[in-house]
Parts: sequence; C-alpha cells; structure tokens
Amino acid sequence: MSRIGKAPIAVPSGVTVTIKEGNIVTVKGPRGELTRSVPAAMGLLQDGGQVTVTRPSDEPGHKSLHGLTRTLIANMVEGVTKGFTKQLELVGVGYKAEVRPYGLQLALGYSHAIEYKAPAGIKLSTPVPTQILVEGSNKEVVGQVAAEIRGLRPPEPYKGKGVKYAGEQVRRKAGKAGGK
Repeated sequence: MSRIGKAPIAVPSGVTVTIKEGNIVTVKGPRGELTRSVPAAMGLLQDGGQVTVTRPSDEPGHKSLHGLTRTLIANMVEGVTKGFTKQLELVGVGYKAEVRPYGLQLALGYSHAIEYKAPAGIKLSTPVPTQILVEGSNKEVVGQVAAEIRGLRPPEPYKGKGVKYAGEQVRRKAGKAGGK
C-alpha cells in the first residue's frame, strides 16, 4: 500500500470538507474555498476530523492515483488554513517590481516595462523592489504564477541576472577566455 496514500488527512477545526457525488471535493476554511474533482476510482471516506483515501486494487494505475489524490486533498486543506507562498528575487542593475492594482509592473532590462496581471485568488506584494511574494490558497496556481513571472526573464548563466526563486542556485559559466 502507498505510504503517502494510506495516511489519513487531519481536518483542523474551522475547516469543512464536503465530498459530493462524482468525487468532487470542496474544502472551506478561513482563507477561502477550493473545489477539485479527484479520480472517480479512488474512494473517499470522511470520518469525524479525518479524510481517508482508499484504492480499489493494486494495479499500477490505482497505486499512482492513490498517493496523488491524498496529496491533492491535503494541499487543499493546508491552503485554506495556512496558504502557500513563493518568493522571487530580481538580480540585475535597474531590475525592480512595483505593485499595481492589476498585479505587477516589472522593469527587467527591456526597453519597456512589463505588466503582469494576477489571476483571481493570488496576492502579489513587493517588500523591497527586488523581491516579489506570491501568496494564495491554491498551491498549483501559486506555483504557476511564480513560474510565469520567472519566465519573463529567467536567470542567465554568465552574470546571474534575471528573476530567480529565493534560494535558487544559478550555475555560472566562465566567460570568454582571454586573448592569446
């Protein structure tokens, strides 16, 4: 049995988990509401303050969906209680970010400023002009927004300029070899 899949999901107080027909899971909490459709083959049992995921057989397809389904529901519960955060850093002379009503305005070394519009449920903030915080309750969307912002100017290997995740190590290359 899957080590991850068989672990029960603890539902903290203040969070409600609703399982509808067709395996549609809705989780409500202090940070919002998330809804997701999970694979129909997986069985979901709600017992008091816990949710357990079961699989019908030991087929490889069911085994892989077992851990996935449990992790998706656990991330929904964590998202509506604590939320998720990704931190990005801007490295380069003149690189900066400013919060605007629609999202972010970024200066990334191009001849023009880049406007990034934030999707619903995502909060973008800049504690300092060279840092961006992406916050939200849906882990997938937070990661996707962070990846899209990083994709506007990925870090380059010679000087390390660009947008990178906090703590990301950029592999550096040696520059041109000297003259003769």
